[in-house]
Amino acid sequence: MKKLCIKLTELFGWKYDIPEEGTRPDLRHCVLIAAPHTSVWDFFLGATCLWKLKINFCLFMKKEYFNFLTTPILRRIGVVPVDRGNRKNHMVDKAVETLKNNPDISVVLTPEGTRKATKRWKRGFYEIASGAGVPVCLSYIDYSRKVMGIKKTVVMPSGDFDADMEIIKSEYSAEMAKHPKNFTK
Repeated sequence: MKKLCIKLTELFGWKYDIPEEGTRPDLRHCVLIAAPHTSVWDFFLGATCLWKLKINFCLFMKKEYFNFLTTPILRRIGVVPVDRGNRKNHMVDKAVETLKNNPDISVVLTPEGTRKATKRWKRGFYEIASGAGVPVCLSYIDYSRKVMGIKKTVVMPSGDFDADMEIIKSEYSAEMAKHPKNFTK
């Protein structure tokens, strides 16, 4: 099924920008952020990119998308439900624990946290990477060029959140987004 989804995506004109093994970041154990995130299509396109990369991953999605029809499918592809309204859900701690206990898994997050315009990116991805001692790798979907892939830039959290965010955000632009007005940089 994964190969079929990848082929369909390519038939619709999408290309994958995935550097050759050895020239791309090591994606086997990292926090992989996906940006821009302004459309529900980001999930479907991004999933095909993750499958093309052949990495083990888990990603977080708000629990409202889980129901009797979607839960088996979402769980099978590595999606974990998140109660975003519960500030005491300890998701950062759970993600850190997941990374520390599984040296062959990456956690995938959208730093914007939602498809709507926001004031700023969420800090959770950075705290997860810091707590687990893993790098932040960057993935993207560029609707203007119909290309998705992995950036070569890798940020190992230095503890200087603002400086590290400058590096990360410099890799993205609103023009890449499906809905540029909803992209927050």
